[in-house]
Amino acid sequence: MAFDYGKFVSGGLGKQLATTLGLPRPTTLRRHTAGAKLINGAVLVGGHGDTPVADRVKTLLADAGVQVATQASTSVAGVVVDMTSVESPADLETLRAIVAPALKTLAPTGRIIVIGRPVEDAATVAQAAARRALEGIVRSIGKEMRGGGTANTVLVAEGADDAVDATVRFLLSGRSAYVSGQVVTVGKPVGSVEAPTDWDKPLAGKVAVVTGAARGIGASIADVLARDGATVVCVDIPAAGGPLAEVANRIGGSALQVDVTAEDAGAKIAEHARARHGGFDIVVHNAGITRDKLLANMDADRWASVLDVNLSSILAMNETLIPAINDGGHVVNVASIAGIAGNRGQTNYGASKAGVIGMTSALAEEVRAKGVTVNAVAPGFIETEMTDKVPFATREAGRLMNSLNQGGKPVDVAETIGWFSWDANRGVTGNTVRVCGQMLLGA
Repeated sequence: MAFDYGKFVSGGLGKQLATTLGLPRPTTLRRHTAGAKLINGAVLVGGHGDTPVADRVKTLLADAGVQVATQASTSVAGVVVDMTSVESPADLETLRAIVAPALKTLAPTGRIIVIGRPVEDAATVAQAAARRALEGIVRSIGKEMRGGGTANTVLVAEGADDAVDATVRFLLSGRSAYVSGQVVTVGKPVGSVEAPTDWDKPLAGKVAVVTGAARGIGASIADVLARDGATVVCVDIPAAGGPLAEVANRIGGSALQVDVTAEDAGAKIAEHARARHGGFDIVVHNAGITRDKLLANMDADRWASVLDVNLSSILAMNETLIPAINDGGHVVNVASIAGIAGNRGQTNYGASKAGVIGMTSALAEEVRAKGVTVNAVAPGFIETEMTDKVPFATREAGRLMNSLNQGGKPVDVAETIGWFSWDANRGVTGNTVRVCGQMLLGA
């Protein structure tokens, strides 16, 4: 059994050593369970000048049965600060004055959300400087947080305030346990924003296609989408037919054995979804492989196989899937931190995942007229069977080199994909969100 630093320092001799030596001790993260409260405690809401988004957040919290605090109390579970009206760097004092005292009493697994406007829409140079400064402040706060807390920035375009609710809900909830130090941009909604009847079943009535669904992150994605109400078409290669059927049967979905690199893969997926479920609303491109080697030693076959599966297959399948997806649908791509920061010995993998990020932003604009959103997740160190086989030193470094001092779980990636698939989240498109616990590499 692989050594797990987090478990070692959570009790007994390991805990004593960690306390004596001042070693980091990971906190058990707050993750979503059906019927759970949005957040376990009061949320402090404030801001600078006019605070239109803060006013929406107060209503959202009240509707969710969450106490709203307007000044730091003995303890709060979250802080939301509306900085959409900043004009210059001097206005940033408001943010410090609200957050600094709250950090001292913030409950474990607390949440901090700072809301601003996009830098590119600034009216003056001073305003652009202040808006961009918010990102630096929040990323730094994330690295100061303790007890499994997270800090994120939400940039809301002018006129898009009514599309922010889903993002605030996600970032306050246990669904975002491993998302920290991120910037989410909420823009003009793609189609109409529709809140679900039941926030525990935000995907009720939807049909989702998930590739690479037989195991690991893919199986967790299928589980979460089904838990949230979707019927899932589980797709994987024929060699994974056994575990694929197990996943599909467990969640009441259907299984389709197909190699995503096959020329007719997109057509087979679309036909299966139409024949079995009447169509599909969500596509999650999760299938991927690694064929690691230092570039100096990498042959053409290793290079091509990774690019073909991880990137070219998605482009090819989308030629069929995008026209076939129901209007108002959602496409979610699985990228990687390797596509942002790069990894030694993974030039092929890094290229494929960086390509996925580029494809995501371009495709989001191309399919906007169809009412389809396109987003990507970029996982960091996620605990899977594959990471258990990573050399000890590399594995432990991966677990500890983030603000939460632990590896993530497949469900953390799945929860973010689920959020991208909500009809209530139509203001978010073209985004790539890292699910990495604010990984220090590439931060």
